[in-house]
Amino acid sequence: MTTRWEFIAERLRAELADYGGLLHLFQNQQRALFERDADTVLRLGTDIEVHARTLAETRMHRETAVAAFAEANGRPTNTSLRAMLPLIEADARPLLEALINEVNLLLHRVRRTSRHNHSMLSRAVEMHQETLQQLRPNAFTKTYSPAGRVSVAATRPATTLCAAG
Repeated sequence: MTTRWEFIAERLRAELADYGGLLHLFQNQQRALFERDADTVLRLGTDIEVHARTLAETRMHRETAVAAFAEANGRPTNTSLRAMLPLIEADARPLLEALINEVNLLLHRVRRTSRHNHSMLSRAVEMHQETLQQLRPNAFTKTYSPAGRVSVAATRPATTLCAAG
């Protein structure tokens, strides 16, 4: 039977693997954005959503394990794992510290890459809208929200061809 810290280490490893997988998907999406491969960008967007849900479950399992460890050691369930390291065998502390640090590092890399991809996707949509507005200037109307954000909407449906006769 594994001790509680070993179970927490397993949970941290699983979370680490999920963050690594999510980072990999974001990097692939970034590559597809640079290559202007819209189909791959769309597919990866879906893959990222699915993986993010899986990661949320993995993180919840790790948080549950840490809360159980805290409760078993007479600590509040919201105590951080780092704060409980002194309760863990001295030989195991470096492993858990390394896993915690690596998870935090990957979390920051995922957030940074996600923001960068979001920024690139937003700019691509803006450029697409600007191109459409130049091609059909009378077909779009700009409106402003109370917060000052610009919204572009089509003023009328696109004309269609009808066969007569």
